[in-house]
Amino acid sequence: MKNMKIGTVIGLCLLLSFFFGTSAKAESITSPDGQLKLNFSVNAQGEPVYELSYKGKEVIKPSKLGLELKNDPGLMNGFTLIDTKTATFDETWQPVWGEVKSIRNHYNEMAVILNQKAQDRNLIICFRLYNDGLGFRYEFPQQKNLNYFVIKEEHSQFAMAGDHTAFWIPGDYDTQEYDYTESKLSEIRGLLQGAITPNASQTPFSPTGVQTSLQMKTADGLYINLHEAALIDYSCMHLNLDDQNLVFESWLTPDAKGDKGYMQTPCRSPWRTVIVSDDARDILASKLTLNLNEPCMYEDVSWIKPVKYIGVWWEMITGKGSWSYTDDVYSVKLGQTDYSKTKPNGRHSANNDKVKRYIDFASEHGFDQVLVEGWNEGWEDWFGKSKDYVFDFVTPYPDFDVKMLNAYAKEKGVKLMMHHETSASVRNYERHLDKAYQFMIDNGYNAVKSGYVGNIIPRGEHHYGQWMNNHYLYAVEKAAEYKICVNAHEATRPTGLCRTYPNLIGNESARGTEYEAFAGNKPFHTTLLPFTRQIGGPMDYTPGIFDTKLSFLSGDHSFVRTTLAKQLALYVTMYSPLQMAADLPESYERHMDAFQFIKEVAIDWDDSKYLEAEPGDYITVARKAKGTDNWFVGGITDENPRTSTFTLDFLEPGKQYVATLYADGKDADFEKNPTSYQIKKGLVTNKNKMSVKLARSGGFAVSLIEATPADLKTIRKWK
Repeated sequence: MKNMKIGTVIGLCLLLSFFFGTSAKAESITSPDGQLKLNFSVNAQGEPVYELSYKGKEVIKPSKLGLELKNDPGLMNGFTLIDTKTATFDETWQPVWGEVKSIRNHYNEMAVILNQKAQDRNLIICFRLYNDGLGFRYEFPQQKNLNYFVIKEEHSQFAMAGDHTAFWIPGDYDTQEYDYTESKLSEIRGLLQGAITPNASQTPFSPTGVQTSLQMKTADGLYINLHEAALIDYSCMHLNLDDQNLVFESWLTPDAKGDKGYMQTPCRSPWRTVIVSDDARDILASKLTLNLNEPCMYEDVSWIKPVKYIGVWWEMITGKGSWSYTDDVYSVKLGQTDYSKTKPNGRHSANNDKVKRYIDFASEHGFDQVLVEGWNEGWEDWFGKSKDYVFDFVTPYPDFDVKMLNAYAKEKGVKLMMHHETSASVRNYERHLDKAYQFMIDNGYNAVKSGYVGNIIPRGEHHYGQWMNNHYLYAVEKAAEYKICVNAHEATRPTGLCRTYPNLIGNESARGTEYEAFAGNKPFHTTLLPFTRQIGGPMDYTPGIFDTKLSFLSGDHSFVRTTLAKQLALYVTMYSPLQMAADLPESYERHMDAFQFIKEVAIDWDDSKYLEAEPGDYITVARKAKGTDNWFVGGITDENPRTSTFTLDFLEPGKQYVATLYADGKDADFEKNPTSYQIKKGLVTNKNKMSVKLARSGGFAVSLIEATPADLKTIRKWK
């Protein structure tokens, strides 16, 4: 890794010397390409104020910065600008896994040193301006009059220059699992209550509160994204809208007492981010969030590998099977309840025969791992009881032989993936964490899917508060000691921490495929997630549902609101180093020709090209598989049919490739005929153009594999 010493940058921002200067004028910096400009000043009340423009257009109008403290005058006003430090930073670094092989981290920085004379203390606000956006954070040097303090609220403003179109979900301390709403900013208040749908744990906080990452589009064609980066030892930031003045303000998640952060200097806030462009594709390609995080903490990363997996999961999600072993037990006490004396319910999915079937399927088709949920004792009363000692993470049900199954998987060249549902009893999880991770190592597991369904214990804490954010990171760091990768569900939405802790290989933190079996996801949902949830990191979306009508179920039930071809496309458009083929093996066996794409598509990439994009409408992406010259393309649309047209100019000149197109059939429709698809094959070069028709909530996928001499003889040119 070619890297400038990060200490140089930290030294600029946190270890500045605070000699009083005479500067009181407005300060400004521009992005390296000169397109973005940031102005900073201190107004007559001593309040810090910043504004941001892009190509001369207002992005953020003059907006105040500061923090309200508990039992303290606060860090809101009475400031004088005493010094300004500027610097330029430029490096190229290589992620352990990712959308691209290398990432350029190039920015201009300005750190303003403010003195609050009445309290005799200093505050630093550090701004970094990239070609694709802005990051800023508060830095609190250690000093006599600012040592330990409690945050009552952070008041970082983002004043909008117009009544933009926004793609939002309700602000909530406990869930991001809402469907998106598209509206003007001024319409959020009237629509928010209807956007709050039931969830296992939820705490909306305001009639105009929304979540980050928030994607917007202005009337004059700017795309603006608000989020945060490097969320460590701090509460998750939401946004509260003053809809009279169209000003967003940060709104932190409180703890059980209502406090929003316990701080000890020297310390700093997460970065607040503004990504902006006049091309929607630039928002998707932005690496600003990753760049604002620290470099990888681990010297040895050889054990961290992208994973393509299947799982004993979808049949429980849809209701065909169950997590619990018996219907005879209504109250489980671990160590006392004797499951050998209970009657099996006959629906328990995590049984030896079923798991061996999945292992065989994974082995035959080249999958790395098999997730098994519901393998451990305690599922009979796991949810909704506010139960502390709910699981021990090491005791299997009678019909799940841990050692036999892991040995069987090893023989087949496959690993089992562990599942740790905590039922949000975090105290219990931490109580068992070392023992649970050691159990994994002893039995051949190297990856875990963890879950936090329900209201948090310690009671009164929220999923997105400072205490829980510290827990999520603790679990990841502890897992690294055992060389285990973590895929955390129901945790805080990512903020780029996977750069620093790359064994955080996946997160849910949004409404995923499972909701297709509940109330369904809107057809435009996956055209928005890359603009919103995925700005902070990859999502374990669990695509690949072929039986979209759930024909194996009887009675009334939901259905998947996509075509089969769109499910294939999601493996490319929804980036993740952790990709699941989520359907039942028998569903794939009915469509083995289409399943071939899931088998072939890569999960780690050297390059990514965003060919077409419009939030809420469509996305088309091309990605180059790691260490090869093979490319894969995916395209999706919302509820409207469209035609995608693109050139293969990203291919290496002079080479021929076998293109295999998996597209919607002529009569495909996500409601009426979702499994209609067509497959076309031909030889192409970088000069070929493709035009593909997408059905309503449809999609397409293309594999572009280097042609062999035999291919050149037997396959015709693309027409």
